[in-house]
Amino acid sequence: MTIRLTLICAVGAEGAGREPRFGDGPADVRGLRQARELREGLPPAARCYAAPGERCRRTAEAMGLAAEVHPGLRDGDMGAWDGRTLTEVTAADPDGVAAWLGDPGAAPHGGESVAALCGRVGQWLDALDADTGRLIAVTGPGAVRAAAVHALAAPPQSFWRIDAPPLSSLELTGRLGRWNLRFGPPPAR
Repeated sequence: MTIRLTLICAVGAEGAGREPRFGDGPADVRGLRQARELREGLPPAARCYAAPGERCRRTAEAMGLAAEVHPGLRDGDMGAWDGRTLTEVTAADPDGVAAWLGDPGAAPHGGESVAALCGRVGQWLDALDADTGRLIAVTGPGAVRAAAVHALAAPPQSFWRIDAPPLSSLELTGRLGRWNLRFGPPPAR
């Protein structure tokens, strides 16, 4: 049997404005309203998951999903940068930001590197039971990017070439450890 996995990016953080902050935070109320509007378009799923962060859990709830919280879906651990904007971090640690953006193995913030995030999310994907059928998972943009990198067997450097805006989705199909990206809207019920 083939797994059909729809990964949905959680809503943004409340008050994030033009430049979001690293880490989790309260979910944007407007984004949660938009998530509620997407309920009807979701395909039926055998199982639903959400990353443990507040925004992911709240997004899943707004979409009407009875999601099981799974730690393997959490976004990257940003260590000392958690709660700060990229502008703030760049002003305080320009060399650290350059290393983080240029080397997927770097973790100048003391958290998780991009390569480690890609590896962790890839392990979660490859451990899914092929007999499950359709799955939906709500997570952060980093985990969605990591899933795309893993599905394509792309190098971790490609992580930065993938955009994953709030409430966007990525569909993967797979079996026997092989994943494919599927373009287009989720199939209708």
